[in-house]
Amino acid sequence: MPEVHAITSVGRGRSEQLHDRTKRYLITMGIRTVCFALAIFVTITWLRWTFAALAVVLPYLAVVAANAGGDRRAAPGTQVEQPSLPAAHPTDDDPEPGRHDG
Repeated sequence: MPEVHAITSVGRGRSEQLHDRTKRYLITMGIRTVCFALAIFVTITWLRWTFAALAVVLPYLAVVAANAGGDRRAAPGTQVEQPSLPAAHPTDDDPEPGRHDG
C-alpha cells in the first residue's frame, strides 16, 4: 500500500523560504553595520574591540544562517491512515458495468 501524506506536512514554498532567508540575512547584516559604527565611535577599548570582532564575524554567521536551509516549522505527523474502500463489483442487473448515466 502506498504511503499517504497529510497536506499539513507539505513544506512551505521556495519563494517563502527565500524571503525568510533574505530577511534573516539582512537583519544580521544590519546588526553588523551597527557594530561597525559603534566600533568607530565607542571610546572604551574593550567594548570597541568587541564591536569590531562582531563586525568581522557577523557576515560569516549571516551567510551560514541564511543558507541553513530547510523549513524551520515543526512538521506534524506525516502519515495518514488511509481508509480501505470496498472493491466495486458490478451488479447482475447492470447491463454495462462501469458506465453510469446520471
